[in-house]
Amino acid sequence: MTPAARVQAAIDILDAILDGDAAEKALTHWARGSRYAGSKDRAAVRDHVFQALRCLRSHAVLGGSQTGRGLLIGALRDDGIDPATLFTGEGHAPAPLTDLERTPARGFASAAEEFDIPDWLWPLWQRSLGPEAEGAARGLRQRAPTHLRVNLRKGPREAAIARLAAEGIETEAHPASPTALNVLEGARKIRTSDSYLSGFVELQDAASQGVVDALPLQSGMRVLDYCAGGGGKSLAMAGRAEVALFAHDAEPRRMKDLPERAGRAGVAVTCLTTAQLAKSAPFDLVLCDAPCSGSGSWRRDPEGKWRLSQAHLDEVTAVQAEILDAAAKLVATGGTLAYATCSMLDVENTLQRQAFLDRHPDWQVLSDAAWQVHSGTDGFYVCLFQRTAAQ
Repeated sequence: MTPAARVQAAIDILDAILDGDAAEKALTHWARGSRYAGSKDRAAVRDHVFQALRCLRSHAVLGGSQTGRGLLIGALRDDGIDPATLFTGEGHAPAPLTDLERTPARGFASAAEEFDIPDWLWPLWQRSLGPEAEGAARGLRQRAPTHLRVNLRKGPREAAIARLAAEGIETEAHPASPTALNVLEGARKIRTSDSYLSGFVELQDAASQGVVDALPLQSGMRVLDYCAGGGGKSLAMAGRAEVALFAHDAEPRRMKDLPERAGRAGVAVTCLTTAQLAKSAPFDLVLCDAPCSGSGSWRRDPEGKWRLSQAHLDEVTAVQAEILDAAAKLVATGGTLAYATCSMLDVENTLQRQAFLDRHPDWQVLSDAAWQVHSGTDGFYVCLFQRTAAQ
């Protein structure tokens, strides 16, 4: 495919998404009907689509309309490229620009429009991030980096860097965690590499690894990953210390791959149903990587930014409070409850922390930490609580 043909394919896919299709569904449908497209073509089209979704509002302004065509015109202008060089109508290229499309773009009506944040969310965004609000919003407009976690049970970070390089994957140490690597080249080779298949490395954002680094893990502990999902943090905790590790999720199907991943990493994880939690308690450490807005990972899931509403955010924060209250009952006296989100919103982080303390005066805060997208990681937050008295 020519560069112009890739742009036209992205336009068609974006129109399907704007009509209501999920991005992955629209991309899959296009790929199945476009057998001529090679792997590089599919990757390029995917990049066009996701960048347009990250920058939906600003690219619509720059391109003159919130359509697939308008978004790609805006994307090219945002990159300093004259759209007329690709919108030629030749072969499989998009039709030439109309007179209206050649009209200079109007100015941005608001900072929220310029920085691609929903209008309703912008005041909360500013309150949560203060002087970092614009920088964080700009960070979400960029493609997310690829990070790896080194399994220290199988070797040091330096050895992993060398091993990956031999497989054509160039990496460097990431400062957010002693186990984190930033992938410089060869990201598409990771899932088929021997280093990955043999459990030497796992895909995991560096800030997510930093959350695990913040936990007071010690050998001999009984540790519960309360909202385990796919088990990334479970495996990271198992790599830090010799602990009796348990994993739970309200939807057990999310953990279906965890036993295989644990076996590949050379660690043991016991998966618990909700009914088994009370009998297995107490735990020295309970990690709640709670469901959240996902605002810290909107670079990877840009649709989430536009799907979020105030009503949904209210529902999410209510669930977070319920999870904290339930998990607190599973922590041993003197134990630690860790609360984490991949969010940068105060209603999910610092305000949730204070609300928990207001409901539970027998707990205190040991520490908390936050990571922001414009600092080279996903946006994350973690707070450590300690029980100071028996229930």
